[in-house]
Amino acid sequence: MKKLTKVGFSALCGSLAAISSANAGELTVTGGAHMTWTSLDKAVTGNPIGIDSSLTFKGSGELDNGWTFSMTIANADKSAYSSTAVNLTMGGLGSLNFNQGDSGNGIDALDDKMPTAWEEPWGAGLSTGVKLVSGVGPSSNVQYTTPTIAGVTLAVAWAPDVGNADNSEKTAGGDRGALGTGYDARININPSLGTEILSGLDIFVGASTVDTMNNSTYEDDIYEGIAGGTFSLGPVSVGYAVSGITTGYREATDANVAAYKGHMYGVAFNVNDNLSVSYGFHDSRKAAYVSGKLQPSKGQRLIEVESYQIAYTMGGVSMRVAEVKGTNLNFTDASDKDATVVSVGLAF
Repeated sequence: MKKLTKVGFSALCGSLAAISSANAGELTVTGGAHMTWTSLDKAVTGNPIGIDSSLTFKGSGELDNGWTFSMTIANADKSAYSSTAVNLTMGGLGSLNFNQGDSGNGIDALDDKMPTAWEEPWGAGLSTGVKLVSGVGPSSNVQYTTPTIAGVTLAVAWAPDVGNADNSEKTAGGDRGALGTGYDARININPSLGTEILSGLDIFVGASTVDTMNNSTYEDDIYEGIAGGTFSLGPVSVGYAVSGITTGYREATDANVAAYKGHMYGVAFNVNDNLSVSYGFHDSRKAAYVSGKLQPSKGQRLIEVESYQIAYTMGGVSMRVAEVKGTNLNFTDASDKDATVVSVGLAF
């Protein structure tokens, strides 16, 4: 294992030699297993037992000038390769991240920052159809993040071809299709002003634009935006945000939705170092252009999802329970479902 570590990083260090010589790096492996029992009300549950596992390989090293680099390789369930991210931290110059689309860059990092004991309401046992902002995050992209100055951090991300991800070295993504270049920008502001009471405040704004290449399909470029904030004081955390997406479509059909908007809020309370409880809410509404005006689309539905959760952690073991209620799921009238999810997570 040590020999493999040295070989892997000698190749990486060689690629960085033009910047500076590198010290020996190290590679670590972390992982976990996740087991759930899901009970659905108003629906057929089937087999309620679910098991998921994951491995994450992390490497790091340092250049002679003090810059550091790190690499993350994610292996999802059944040891399936997920993605790789390489990060170069350049001291006072900020950082560069090269990402294969693991949903960590661009405005995808802001899709739902509401405080929770375990999972977001839309991700805790039900297939909801809630529409989230994503920008260039799920595509192969490059992101630059500034140093934090006076509580302000700015990140900009770029994807040459939105929708393309996980290219291997010396390969390209093929036909660009209907989507072209994407640009994201987000800003996080922590205006603590040197006070402890405001140190837990985070205000965030993000925007994304994607060029569309096929005018027989799209009439406009795609735009996404999100704005909100979270605040933590002692054991209590609260948050609220709004989001909007224009899809580039202008056809008055239920399939080609022109726009989505959403609202989300949540509150979490840490009873002690091990026990926490939370409540979260998220909704999505869709609309289309009818006679040149943006109106609720044919068959328009408002999705609403809420969840009460409790989580207890004991060493490397986490036990969670989520009660989830969904209304008009997947934008279908009267498609209402409730779920109870019991989860046990193991980390190593």
